This record gives sequence, C-alpha cells and structure tokens, in this order.
Amino acid sequence: MKNKSFWISIIAVVISFAGGFILANAFNRKELDALRAENARLKSEPEKSEQNQSELALTEEEIRQTITEAERKSSDFSFQKNSGLALFRYAAMKQDSLMLAEVEKILNRAYHLNDKDYEVTVALGDLQFDIGYLKKKNENFARAREIYSKALEQNPKDVKVRTDYGLTYFLQNPPETEKAIAEFQKSLQENPKHEKTLQSLTQALLQIGNTTEAEIYLAKLKEINPNTPNLAELQAQTAQSVNAEK
Repeated sequence: MKNKSFWISIIAVVISFAGGFILANAFNRKELDALRAENARLKSEPEKSEQNQSELALTEEEIRQTITEAERKSSDFSFQKNSGLALFRYAAMKQDSLMLAEVEKILNRAYHLNDKDYEVTVALGDLQFDIGYLKKKNENFARAREIYSKALEQNPKDVKVRTDYGLTYFLQNPPETEKAIAEFQKSLQENPKHEKTLQSLTQALLQIGNTTEAEIYLAKLKEINPNTPNLAELQAQTAQSVNAEK
C-alpha cells in the first residue's frame, strides 16, 4: 500500500487545502483598496497611476511602499495588522513565496504588539504553516502549532484552526499521524460535516493502513458533498489501499 505513487497522490491532495498560502482564498477587495489608499497618501505627488492593470494586482512599488511604511510605523498595531493580513492574502492569491518573508516580519510585529488579537494569531499560524510546507521545515510546523495553540486557547471550537493544527503533524517529516488523527477527530466532534477535516482524516487513516475507517469517513464526505474537491483522488487512493490488502 505504501508505495511511491501512493505517497505522491497523498501529497497532491493535501496541497489543495493546506494552510493559508496553498488555499489562496479570494483576496478581500476592501484590503486591496485599503493598501492602495494608504499608498496614495504616501506619495508626495498624488498623481493617478494608470488603471489598465487587473483590478486585483498590486505593483512592486505599491508592495514595497506598504512594507516600508510598516517598518516606519512599527509600533502601530492597526497598521501592522491591516497591512500584514492584506499582504499575506495577496501573497496567497499570487502564490508568491518570496513575499512571505516580508509578511512574516509585519505579522510578527502585530502579534508582539497584541498577542490576543485572534485574527492576527491565526494568520501568523497559517503563515508559519505555509513556510513549513513550502520549505519542508519542521521547525516552522512546530512554530505554527505553538501559535495555533494560542488561538485554540481563545477559541477551542474553531474547527479550521484545529484541523490545520492537526495537519502540521501530518505534513512534518516524519509525520506523527496518530496525533494528527486525534486533532481531526476533535474537529469532527465540533462539526461532523467539515469537509476539509474529513479529507484530512481519510488521508491520515490511509497512511497508517486503516482502510476500513478511511472508507467510513470517505463515505461521509461523499454523502455531504459528492462534488467535494479531490473526492476522485481520495476514492482512487482508498481503492488502491483496499486492493493492496487483498
């Protein structure tokens, strides 16, 4: 069962929903507008740039101005939070891994200014998750867990955060799959229909060779949403596992 092609397919499915960067959720237009408004105020000559570009695109100058201003306003929590969140989501949308290092500085400043802000805490956890995934660094997964733990202290019912917390165990090398499974099961106690958790748990069970339970959760996933992303891949992985056991 645990052959090379199986592991490649497992990772391919995980990529589709890991953390913030890989997910690349739709960028918040308000945040983009806020960045542009701030950049416009920074310009000594308020001349309008050409608007022929895509609406959801920032120029290199706009990005650099925001980063520079964030450094200048290092004690301004609101600016660190708003610019950090906006640039993080923009980097996610553009899948720009190089921008993450700059965003990390901004979100770290925001977090140290107010480590009780839930949105900042979760975003910083997501960012560490993404760096860990992209650079294959266990220390970033460990840092993500540390930050997610702080978020879960504030909101233990956050299924998305709990599942991502579990994924840090699943994606590290070597994985701690049993710990991941325990977190996924906690998530399902809060929301038995959470698709991402059902996907994650199915994969984790397949990884340890528990095909019987994997089939149960896969059936639940299909029942909840027969059009869920990656369902075909999960079904293929499960069938491969079943055949390997015969």
